Parts: sequence; structure tokens; C-alpha cells
Amino acid sequence: MQGMVLAGLLLVVLGVFALAYQGITYTTEKKVVDLGPIQATTKTDRRIPIPPVLGAAALAGGGVLIFAGRRQS
Repeated sequence: MQGMVLAGLLLVVLGVFALAYQGITYTTEKKVVDLGPIQATTKTDRRIPIPPVLGAAALAGGGVLIFAGRRQS
């Protein structure tokens, strides 16, 4: 079952990414003042946290899928 092995590898990569970075950071830009040709904006950094438990679960689930996929072949 190549599909299970590929899904397992994807989960392992996502799990390692989640454990290493523990969140996704992005920047939003908001207009504060708009007076014709004069504009003022502010940039705010925001973060979406990823719990380490989620990364560990993805890593473990990926390992199980890889093991099960190789065992069936």
C-alpha cells in the first residue's frame, strides 16, 4: 500500500514541522489615516500557535501508517 506509506511520510514531515516551529506567524497591514494622497498604515505581527501535542500526534500517526503500509506489502 503505497498510499499509506506516502500519507505516513506526509504526517511525519508535518509533525516535525509543527514541533520545530510551534506556530505560524503572519503580518497584517491596516490603514490608520487616509487623507487623499497621504496615507498612514500600521503593521501587526500575528501568530497562530500549534500545540506540541498535535505535532507529536502527527509524528506518531505517521510512524504507524508507514509501519502498517510496509507490513501489508
